[in-house]
Amino acid sequence: MVTCYLKYVLDPYQLKAFEYYAKLWIPLVEKFGGQHHGYFLPSEGANNIAMAMFTFASLAEYERYRQDSMQDPECIAAFKYAEETKCILSYERSFFRPVFGG
Repeated sequence: MVTCYLKYVLDPYQLKAFEYYAKLWIPLVEKFGGQHHGYFLPSEGANNIAMAMFTFASLAEYERYRQDSMQDPECIAAFKYAEETKCILSYERSFFRPVFGG
């Protein structure tokens, strides 16, 4: 199991556009077999930082999702939306493995 963590630096004047983008991606990740844990938008503190987390069964499954998403019309439209609105200034991606009790 691998969890992808995304940290976004946003245009603080485009938060509504980013929220729309985030809502597009949650079902798309799930469409490709991932479990989305949500997007987290600025509330208190920095007004331009957001994050998202989602899990795939393995890094290979994540890589398959990445490849397949580049060909999927809905994913392509979501990428294009972010590009057109310029709501995302930059992002970083890290991978984690969960630890559970017991």
